[in-house]
Amino acid sequence: MASIVLTNVDKVYAGGVKAVNGLNLEIKDGEFMVLVGPSGCGKSTALRMIAGLEDISGGEIAIGEKVVNHLPPKDRDIAMVFQNYALYPHMTVEENLAFGLKLRKMPKAEIQKRVNDAAKMLGLEQYLKRKPAALSGGQRQRVAMGRAIVREPQAFLMDEPLSNLDAKLRVSMRASLNTLHERLGVTTVYVTHDQVEAMTLGDRVCVLRDGLLQQVDTPQNLFDKPVNLFVAGFMGSPSMNFVTAELVRDGGAAVTFAGYKLPIPDSTFTDKPGLDQYIGKKIILGIRPSDFEDASSAGNHANGWATLPVKAEVTEELGSEINVLFLIDAPPVEHKDTVAAADTGDEEEATLPLTGDKSLWTARVNARSHVRPGQSIDLVVDTHNMHFFDPASGLAIGHEANR
Repeated sequence: MASIVLTNVDKVYAGGVKAVNGLNLEIKDGEFMVLVGPSGCGKSTALRMIAGLEDISGGEIAIGEKVVNHLPPKDRDIAMVFQNYALYPHMTVEENLAFGLKLRKMPKAEIQKRVNDAAKMLGLEQYLKRKPAALSGGQRQRVAMGRAIVREPQAFLMDEPLSNLDAKLRVSMRASLNTLHERLGVTTVYVTHDQVEAMTLGDRVCVLRDGLLQQVDTPQNLFDKPVNLFVAGFMGSPSMNFVTAELVRDGGAAVTFAGYKLPIPDSTFTDKPGLDQYIGKKIILGIRPSDFEDASSAGNHANGWATLPVKAEVTEELGSEINVLFLIDAPPVEHKDTVAAADTGDEEEATLPLTGDKSLWTARVNARSHVRPGQSIDLVVDTHNMHFFDPASGLAIGHEANR
């Protein structure tokens, strides 16, 4: 077990393309650190540099107390789990698990013990005599995990290990990974582009964009206190709603946009020092879908919340909740950070109906709301949780990292 420290690590490819730019990151001993970001942000490159599969162009990587810049992968005492399992098809599960230990000339009895322990831990005992072709995707991924576990390395490095699995299996494998980490306590660096996976697995999450570190924090803090527009838009599903708005002081402080006026609680100015300097100016307002509720089903807990009368364009029923998509009379925020955060690599963004110069917002309400498309609905919004960003820099106003 060991900490992993990256100091000013760069990766420059031919042609001067910087895949990783001055990355400073300290992964504590026994920590589960998730690297997340859109495709091409440098997260897999960073992982491969820790593993020794990519040379670094500058900086220093230390595993434990040892600088490993020039050590080959086999001498770094790490085990890697890939997205495509990388199992030997002609070997049984048992042989796959034992292969790396045999190469190291480990005594037979010790190999057997480690293989049996890993198989028991991962529920693979009845599959030991099978070959990979006779296993499901989830079972193959468990074998790949087992092969890493038997090595008893200082650290696990995992590159999108669940992305080939179907949605239901991914959820149960996430739970297995969590349990495994609790049990083994091995330092783990885990790469994913799926921010739900990042939120559920990571002790801390490192958000990368274009090779640059944006924010490292606990999943909850990334969600509640994003450092800039990019992190705010990237973390959370459905993503945060944005609009260009104006801060006004008219009796009390409020934020106005698209014909709406939401009061700003006094406590917000205490929590976000410097926000008062934007009175009378334009800012970018962010509201998470989960901070809305249907006024008719909100009950008493919404006392003091502000009301937004809207018309539901589309409703997505999720069983326990309903996503209500509605238009507000303001153009979508065209900021490089929000555009980058929305670029998940999927094409689904492009399939939304063209909304002209209006913005499509999402509210997530309780399923007790029986709202249907085309209906008017009063939404209430928790004004204590509003986010404010500087329109020029994209930085969160009043965030401790930006003070």
